[in-house]
Amino acid sequence: MTERPPHGSARPGGRTARTRAAVLAAAYEELDRDSIAALTLDRLARRSGVHVSTIRRRWRTVEGVVVDLLAERSSVLPTPDTGDFLRDLTQLTEAIADFNNTLRNRNVIQGLLAAAAHDARVEEIVRSAFMRRTEEVTWIVRHAIERGEIPGDTDAWEVIASLAAPLYYRVLILRGVIDERLVHTTVEATYQAARSGVFVRKG
Repeated sequence: MTERPPHGSARPGGRTARTRAAVLAAAYEELDRDSIAALTLDRLARRSGVHVSTIRRRWRTVEGVVVDLLAERSSVLPTPDTGDFLRDLTQLTEAIADFNNTLRNRNVIQGLLAAAAHDARVEEIVRSAFMRRTEEVTWIVRHAIERGEIPGDTDAWEVIASLAAPLYYRVLILRGVIDERLVHTTVEATYQAARSGVFVRKG
């Protein structure tokens, strides 16, 4: 049996891709005005020009559309490669700050986490998206190990998790923005901890 593609997935080009692009663009525009709680399939249909039955068939729910939108938006975040661990951490943190300080992106993440509290499918998709992105940027740490900037048995995953934690605490718990001071203190704390061996695997 052939596994069905995830909702909203499509081959590049053609009508299917145009439909997906129109609906995701409409969702992104709507989230600049309201939270995900105010978003409906009918509103997406009106703004995108795609019939509501088509949206419902492809994504089932508003959350399905927004999950697809999160995957698309997060894929554009750069993964720095400056040749210097401190600069890489700084650029990565600045990129996370810029992403989350944009109202629409913040509405996407906050709304999906709220939906995940009562929808196991959304919870798993959101967790997978964050874990995948964390894994993608761990090579910043691995390259720093190769250059001898930090200990060889440093846990790359824990370094990135430590970097991200205060940023998402500010956005998701305190519902604030990531300012320059938080970027600076987060980068410095993570950098110095990694250099001193705090993230070295034990045993």
